[in-house]
Amino acid sequence: MWDYSEKMMDHFRNPRNVGEIENPDGTATVGSLACGDALRFQFKLGPDGKIAEAKFKTFGCASAIASSSALTEMVIGKTLEEAKKITNREIAEYLGGLPPQKMHCSVMGREAMEAAIRNYETGENTDRNLEADTLCTCYGVSENEVRRVITENSLSSVEEVTNFTKAGGGCGKCRPKIEAILKEING
Repeated sequence: MWDYSEKMMDHFRNPRNVGEIENPDGTATVGSLACGDALRFQFKLGPDGKIAEAKFKTFGCASAIASSSALTEMVIGKTLEEAKKITNREIAEYLGGLPPQKMHCSVMGREAMEAAIRNYETGENTDRNLEADTLCTCYGVSENEVRRVITENSLSSVEEVTNFTKAGGGCGKCRPKIEAILKEING
């Protein structure tokens, strides 16, 4: 059994902002039902240009539900630029921590939010393309995602990358590429 904080369990048992927004300004879905996690994130801006409403729907574990719930609370009242600066570590800290093996749940919510903002800014209405630049075919994780997570979270091992993204946690064929990216980024 995972060691979860009381706040994490509260957000799992009583998730905030679940559902859909009528006429959202931004919406996107990331993940894959094939790997067991999928998340839709939506937001609506207020007249002041700040996020007035944020909602999510997820097919995922307790950590995915709690992380998504926390993220919606964290972004309400922020500008899009402020929301973009929220890191997965901040989401985990907001919840009182997440087990290392569950950090990927906070990454998924953040990716969905970023994709929803990108859709709003570009006028597109697309979900994250899981085939583009795929490094880990088992979990549909892109090389860009791996690079971003390594850099933002100062990761130094393949195990840490797997905990944050799931990449390398399936067949293992991508583990040498992850190791090469780690060496490139960390010297």
